[in-house]
Amino acid sequence: MAGKVPRMKLGSQGLEVSSQGLGCMGMSSFYGPPKPDSDMITLIHHAIASGVTLFDTSDIYGPFTNEILLGKALQGGMRDKVELATKFGLTFADGKREIKGDPAYVRAACQASLNRLGIDCIDLYYQHRIDTRVPIEVTVGELKKLVEDGKIKYIGLSEASASTIRRAHAVHPITAVQIEWSLWTRDCEEDIIPTCRELGIGIVAYSPLGRGFFGSGPKMVSELSDQDFRKMIPRFKPENLEKNAVAFERVNALAAKKGCTAAQLALAWVHHQGPDVCPIPGTTKIKNFNQNIGALSVKLSPEEMAELESCAGLVQGNRYPSMANTWKDSETPPLSSWKAQV
Repeated sequence: MAGKVPRMKLGSQGLEVSSQGLGCMGMSSFYGPPKPDSDMITLIHHAIASGVTLFDTSDIYGPFTNEILLGKALQGGMRDKVELATKFGLTFADGKREIKGDPAYVRAACQASLNRLGIDCIDLYYQHRIDTRVPIEVTVGELKKLVEDGKIKYIGLSEASASTIRRAHAVHPITAVQIEWSLWTRDCEEDIIPTCRELGIGIVAYSPLGRGFFGSGPKMVSELSDQDFRKMIPRFKPENLEKNAVAFERVNALAAKKGCTAAQLALAWVHHQGPDVCPIPGTTKIKNFNQNIGALSVKLSPEEMAELESCAGLVQGNRYPSMANTWKDSETPPLSSWKAQV
């Protein structure tokens, strides 16, 4: 099975990864109870054998337990077969979420992630959310030092606005921007995607299956555990779900004509956005993983792409319960304001 997934250049700084990655969040948190380590390690090893090399985690997944899981899975010579991406910047303290991007925190978070992963250097290190109190130049300035120190190879941003991306890139080249992008989440196409392409920044699409919706449709929602964060998403609320079910049925009908699943069709649509896009669908099941890999061989004509997009245009509801802390709210103060403080 090795080599089944082709390689791609992610960004213009030299990073090469598999053209489809594996999002690891759901193994440990947010999507219901944590899954057994032994099962997830088996899945990770299966993914590597299939040619997937980009594994996406974060210190907030668990928190911390997902990085520890990946560290375990990559023991015994697996480390040199993968590109590891993790993130910093989101913290939970006393039940409250806080976003941090100050230099001392950046450095401490990086070292803690290295320790949990059991590695010397992180391949791709993202700022998970933008700290709107700290100029982006200050945060990226510290990340640049971490590159110079050999602790990280490449710098990424997640959920950052076009202007934030530009300011960051002027301090040190940004290799990748991670953004939610799928058939039903397309607002990033207006400013963020063109900015990334202008600057030679790779695009990593998270939740390319609409948080699993394009895998099994509306019935998925009734099967979610009480611990599943998706129960809070407006698109999955009853008032929107009925309309979104219509979109799923239309995508499903197109998939039947095409001889693939709705999930494969939705994922193929993301792959067809360009050679600079790497989707990272997450799963905890080998069967679903194999299905996702199958999306790489689904070819879509411009007419089929347009038909798919018209189906998904029916979608109702926001992608988060609150749109705060997404790229729409990621502007940071000017650098001069920070100099005044310090």
